[in-house]
Amino acid sequence: MDHKLVLTIQDISCVGQCSLTVALPIISACGLETAILPSAVLSNHTGGFKSWTFRDLTDDMPLIEQKWIEEGIQFDAIYTGYLGSARQIDIVKHIFGTCSKPGCVHVVDPAMADNGKLYYGFDMDFVKEMAKLCASADYILPNITEASLITGTEYRETYDEAYVLDQAQKLAALGPKSVILTGISYEPSTTGVVIYENGEMSYYQHHRLPKGSHGTGDIYASSFVGALMTGKSSYEAAKIAADYTVKCIENTQDDPDHWYGAKFESVLPELISSLK
Repeated sequence: MDHKLVLTIQDISCVGQCSLTVALPIISACGLETAILPSAVLSNHTGGFKSWTFRDLTDDMPLIEQKWIEEGIQFDAIYTGYLGSARQIDIVKHIFGTCSKPGCVHVVDPAMADNGKLYYGFDMDFVKEMAKLCASADYILPNITEASLITGTEYRETYDEAYVLDQAQKLAALGPKSVILTGISYEPSTTGVVIYENGEMSYYQHHRLPKGSHGTGDIYASSFVGALMTGKSSYEAAKIAADYTVKCIENTQDDPDHWYGAKFESVLPELISSLK
């Protein structure tokens, strides 16, 4: 494998095992040099903690980009996670154009909604801008809520393959090479991921665990990027990422004190092994 440099753009929650504190170690463990562009710094994530600090770094992002341009720094892959505003999306689109090596892989996790609702602080104007970012990506990794918002399709809690195929086709029509739909469940005891590429849809199913964890979407996206950039196909990368995310949740199930994230670190050797 040639040495590759991957940039990930998202916030830092200093405590809580999500965003950059997940992406940096996981992608690095896959044998890839990992650079970061933080969009904000929080003392801890906002899911379940009583309070937090928040420092918006939007104004710093173009300044950092300019220094990279001056230094001739370019990336083999750029992966975006949670972005806090439409302005940050515009900055990312600009970076796609200025800091990408020829053939650079652009991966967008449109982290903005779940369970039928947008995250706090987002509106439909933000959704429209995120749809434009997805259109400029090679790979997008929405959940079913994000997919329905981007495509303007009715959100359903229960659905069939025809509904999922319709979502995937509409997302693909935006322009990405591959659509990876996460958390797709046709029955209560299982869940999985749908891969839509070259007009064909495939599905990787695995068992559903009774208890979820904060940050598992970031674990999934990061391990997908890591696997993809080591030469795995879209389906292989989606499968590896799903299996690893399940292992991380299983590793956390019996620890009631660890409610704020998934203990991904101690099962990193299993991710590394799956890439061989």
